Amino acid sequence: MKISYNWLKEFIDTDRSPEDISGILTGIGLEVESLEKVQAIPGGLEGLVIGYVKEAVQHPNADRLRVTKVDVGGAEDLQVVCGAPNVAAGQKVVVAVVGSTVHPTTGEPFKISKSKIRGEVSEGMICAEDEIGLGESHAGIMVLDADAPVGTPAKEYFKLNDDYLFEIGLTPNRADAASHLGTARDIAAFLKQGVTKPDVPAFKVDNESLTIPVTIEAEAACPRYASVTISGVQVQDSPQWLKERLAVIGVRSINNIVDVTNYVLHELGQPLHAFDADAITGGKVSVKTYAEGTPFVTLDGVERKLSADDLMIGNADGPMCIAGVFGGADSGVKESTTKVFLESAYFNPVSVRKTSKRHGLKTDASFRFERGVDPDITVFALQRAALLIQEVAGGSISSQISDIYSTPVQPFAVEVTYKNIDRLIGKAIGIDTIRAIIAALDIQIVNETAEGLSLLVPPYRVDVTREVDVIEEVLRIYGYNNIEIPTQIRASLNNSQRPEKDTVQNAISDLLTANAFNEILCNSLTSSAYAESLDSAVKLLNPLSSDLDIMRQTLLYSGLEAIAYNQNRRQADLKFYEFGKTYAFADEKYTEVQRLSIFITGGVSAEHWDKKSGAVSFYNLKAVVDGVLERLNITDVSVDEVHDHELAYGLQYNKGNKTIARFGAVLPAALKKAGVEKEVFYADLNFDVLLNIVKKNKIVNKELSKFPAVRRDLSMLVDTAVTFGQLKQIAQRTERKLLTEVSVFDVYQGDKLPAGKKSYALSFILQDEEKTLTDKAIDAIMQKLIYNFGKEAGAEIRK
Repeated sequence: MKISYNWLKEFIDTDRSPEDISGILTGIGLEVESLEKVQAIPGGLEGLVIGYVKEAVQHPNADRLRVTKVDVGGAEDLQVVCGAPNVAAGQKVVVAVVGSTVHPTTGEPFKISKSKIRGEVSEGMICAEDEIGLGESHAGIMVLDADAPVGTPAKEYFKLNDDYLFEIGLTPNRADAASHLGTARDIAAFLKQGVTKPDVPAFKVDNESLTIPVTIEAEAACPRYASVTISGVQVQDSPQWLKERLAVIGVRSINNIVDVTNYVLHELGQPLHAFDADAITGGKVSVKTYAEGTPFVTLDGVERKLSADDLMIGNADGPMCIAGVFGGADSGVKESTTKVFLESAYFNPVSVRKTSKRHGLKTDASFRFERGVDPDITVFALQRAALLIQEVAGGSISSQISDIYSTPVQPFAVEVTYKNIDRLIGKAIGIDTIRAIIAALDIQIVNETAEGLSLLVPPYRVDVTREVDVIEEVLRIYGYNNIEIPTQIRASLNNSQRPEKDTVQNAISDLLTANAFNEILCNSLTSSAYAESLDSAVKLLNPLSSDLDIMRQTLLYSGLEAIAYNQNRRQADLKFYEFGKTYAFADEKYTEVQRLSIFITGGVSAEHWDKKSGAVSFYNLKAVVDGVLERLNITDVSVDEVHDHELAYGLQYNKGNKTIARFGAVLPAALKKAGVEKEVFYADLNFDVLLNIVKKNKIVNKELSKFPAVRRDLSMLVDTAVTFGQLKQIAQRTERKLLTEVSVFDVYQGDKLPAGKKSYALSFILQDEEKTLTDKAIDAIMQKLIYNFGKEAGAEIRK
């Protein structure tokens, strides 16, 4: 639900900031999911002023340009070159001065700078309405009234007011807060002040020339139905204030009559419907159901088959509107409408909910009716809307208000005791405080005893029908934060650092298992034949056998033994991972490190008749390791090549001075030791280091950018010793803000290139989170990259 800050302040007298109001709303149960500053138009006309054209002469070098002298209230007049055909001396105009940014109706914003146009200096721009977002016309500049004060900021002249928009996550039980009035009631209760409602005493019946009687044939579905007619209205665009008020909360302007009904809906929470009175055949309205399967065309042009349970608003010829849900195509207000039949009703929530679901129609009206609106505000909202229609569309009230309300909805009688209030809140907050909060919530105290209160809850509070509901109301207004934590808490508190080891391990396991890996669990005891150095090995004093005489120093060989076991049983395509510890002895100290090993060997996928399966490669393993780091939100790692006693070739990832991963192709000698005949790719990750990094990482959530990313490619010739990692680091140092990704998509070495050279083709993804990148900005970044590649890596750009 969207709530306007400025609109809210019409109900409550407060100077609290939008941020303070946001905190109050969240604290009392109306959670504010976002708070956004809203300008009446983009840019808010900042930097634009009212000017007076003192002189306008022909440009000496251009037939369609004029050179003007404009007074903008400064010490000196400005010279502005203008191409508008209607510019002339003596006009009051809108001027964008040097340094300001204009936001056109279409296209990108641009900054005004001092320039020369065909040889003449121009110190600003005289604006057309589409150039500053005030309209669509580009026929010429805007010419203002002669009394427009020179030097006045355009924002003040056009009376543009910034607003703030609260996005409230309204829970289903709080139908009473689905309006600005409802939201204001809660804030007022918290601030211990009253609510100012709109004035309606000015409502009066001008004549009774258009009385349209109403009959209700389904009272259970429509307990209350009020209506009035207005004659002599003129359907047209709404005034600017009404358009702006609706635009802030995301409601599109249609015409002045419909806009008023939407305005009152969001202001008071009472849905209204305006009918073209001339379309009401027979001169009377009936509220009833129709036969099963009756066809009815709704406002969206769709023909629907009615259920015999659908409550409808009809005339002599048939249905005009699905009550509380959606209007009909033929009875709504049109440009030709001059007489309006205005409806304000209270419909049964269950009836509206079933009809809305049956036809798949979810509207602002059905949203409120099916949750329960205020049956006591029906006539007030009708009077408010009628007065607004007279204000924006003219006309006269042409009938008495018809208010059919045979069985009034009664308030909810609730008994509460002070004992239960104190028990459920967990604190004795005092009888006076309880009574004050209850009164502020518009709940009537009809009787009071030493033990408690007898209350009448207004019918618009459909969620407050029991004692516990009243206690909850008292608590949320009193403030959850005002309930002290007791000195003794009977609970077990876990103060270990988050995330826990098991949580991180499970996250990695889920990722690898989802990618077709099988987890293995191997013995920590192994053979001394696998030891890199017996001096650093943890030897068993009483080994069970010579094959299990030391604690393992690496997870490599236990994994290779599992691979050999499976390959010997015709299971060639394998993907394994293991969480386990390695052990070492050095400097008279024993150490153990938690590690993660990953193995892949065989084919990428199983053999199949219609596709070939290639063998796994180093890059398949690299993708897995990168995926694990990405899952843990570990970024900005440095990369080194690695050749050691386990890997024939591979890479090493470092974070600071810590090695977090080594991966590559296992040395043939190591494969031979374990009896493995096929190539195996192995990754060794230090899980303890990963866990420490994850615990220090902060999770940052941000919205997806509204602005597109841009890709640029470069092909370059470099020495064979230059790696992609070096080029990537150069690129990231060159552009830290806008460069989001660097990838290599082609590498070539061959006799067509000079000796000792290779060709890299790199792609660069650029993105600005705040605006769309221009070609000029992109080209500047690419030129810097080209320069630094040449300077630091000796790269030659290939055309």
